[in-house]
Amino acid sequence: MSTPPTPPPGPGHSWPPPSPQQGWGPQPGYGQHPPALNGFALASLLSGLLCFPPLGIAFGIAALVQIAKRGDRGKAMAITGLVVSVLMTGALALTAERVLAAVDERVDPLSEYAEVEGDLTDLSDLRAGDCFNVPGGDLIDERPVTYRIDCAQVHHGEVTATKVLETADGPEPGVSDRDSEDACWKAQDEYAMDTWALPEYAEMFYYAPSRQSWRQGDRALLCVIGTTDEEWRGSLRRDAGMLKPEQSAFLRAANAVEFVMSRPPEDDVEDALPQYQAWARTVNSALGTEAKLLQGDVARPGLEKAAPAQLKEIEAARAQWQRAAQAKTAQEFDRQWDRALAAMSVETEKELRGAYGLSTVIPQWLQDSQGDLEERDDGSLDGPSSGAA
Repeated sequence: MSTPPTPPPGPGHSWPPPSPQQGWGPQPGYGQHPPALNGFALASLLSGLLCFPPLGIAFGIAALVQIAKRGDRGKAMAITGLVVSVLMTGALALTAERVLAAVDERVDPLSEYAEVEGDLTDLSDLRAGDCFNVPGGDLIDERPVTYRIDCAQVHHGEVTATKVLETADGPEPGVSDRDSEDACWKAQDEYAMDTWALPEYAEMFYYAPSRQSWRQGDRALLCVIGTTDEEWRGSLRRDAGMLKPEQSAFLRAANAVEFVMSRPPEDDVEDALPQYQAWARTVNSALGTEAKLLQGDVARPGLEKAAPAQLKEIEAARAQWQRAAQAKTAQEFDRQWDRALAAMSVETEKELRGAYGLSTVIPQWLQDSQGDLEERDDGSLDGPSSGAA
């Protein structure tokens, strides 16, 4: 038996609403706007890249704070802007530091040295015979600012020589310094041959290429006599062209002896006896050259007494240098070294120089070395200090 269908509702009645089915209704977020992009995040990135990096750091921090509170979009952008701004700020600071340093190097010298007498001249443009001033009298600076001036005026330095270095591989510390120093001592001895006539405060300076300037093609060596300790006017030049032939010949021989005697090996005798033996032979040879010259001048008017007296002392000294060259021990070498020095008298050389018409003012450095020798003769010292003549 079947159940009859339910009749439709009558007037005033309606079908019941259908039961809700799963999946109907608005989806989550439907009808809502996405979170806004944080403006500070964008500003941070743009400031770091294009504008003012320090401001980008502030914008980046502000963006991260707001994003954490409000849920804005742009966290990755804010972090990127912050990092970029920090890096750009660091690069900016480093660049500014270098620019300021370069400005200081240019501006400070100009403001400090504006009253230096002379015409501003690059060091490389100075030539032998030029006199110049330097700011504050600082000749020790590696590359001083130089002002060329007439030698008749007060000046700090006088150029004795400019040379081109022939070193193949560039300057090497130590070896290069010694070579440059030797070259400039020899140049000074040719420029101001009567070394006893130099003021006692005159010093030798030289300016050689640095490793960096060498790579840029700099090969110039500049040799200078400095007189910064006192006010000095006039040129110190007294070369062969300004002397009598016999004067220049004697000074060239005497200066060669003085040079080699002042340049013993740098190590102690105990550690470098063969080098000291070779040096003793070099000294003996230089003395031999001077002796040969004096033998030719012994009959020259005015030299009849002074030349033979110097010859006698030279021969006595040479005998000691020859023994030193054959010494078996450092102690024996020191003894012969002392005897060789004692064999020659400063007073005898003074008389000889006077006979040649040269300066008879004994330099202070020579007086000091003579005093040291007298102390050793008294027994207060065992021997010469290694490396000092």
